[in-house]
Amino acid sequence: MRESQAAEARPYHHGDLSRALVDAARRLLESDGPSALSLRAVAREAGVSPAAPYHHFKDKGELLDAVAHEGWQILDHAMAEAKAQADPHDALLSLGVAYVCFARENPALYRVMYDAARDKADLPMQMGHGDEDTPYCKVRNTMVEAGADPTDEIDLELATTAAWCAAHGLAEMAGFKQFEHLKDAVGGEKAFLRAVLSHMGLLPRPHAR
Repeated sequence: MRESQAAEARPYHHGDLSRALVDAARRLLESDGPSALSLRAVAREAGVSPAAPYHHFKDKGELLDAVAHEGWQILDHAMAEAKAQADPHDALLSLGVAYVCFARENPALYRVMYDAARDKADLPMQMGHGDEDTPYCKVRNTMVEAGADPTDEIDLELATTAAWCAAHGLAEMAGFKQFEHLKDAVGGEKAFLRAVLSHMGLLPRPHAR
């Protein structure tokens, strides 16, 4: 009875069912955590029958992959917007801050994005190296714009990986209460993030002219 009432309260169009299920999964993730997620729970949250999710996802893993895919797209948009608004000399720091802010604002989604890739042979395509329009490639290309040598591919990949790992580590630790005094000293959360990233020495060395 409750499920049928939910379906009536939140009708969907057939072409939107996959979207509705992913949205429902994200709501459950942020409110109750990954352990509460199941196809039945997502169906109930979306207001559809328990069988409906199986028209789009064979199991919970496929649904989580779809949620993770959306997470990478949202992160990519946030980083693109941050770079567009940044001073060119400050673009790399702005990308790092955008990354950490996304992780802090979407903790469950952020965790799923990495958990979905942990047991796979390849990183998610949204973080991969082949597509120029990915968060990872935005960091790499911004390093080149800042002076990194694009012909030294190994060094460039190492530098990009170092920058990515620095932001990832800061995202994990930025919420620690031990840092509150530093946030107060430098002027708030984002100022703290920028200060920490700027002290990591990640800006690339200009290549010889």
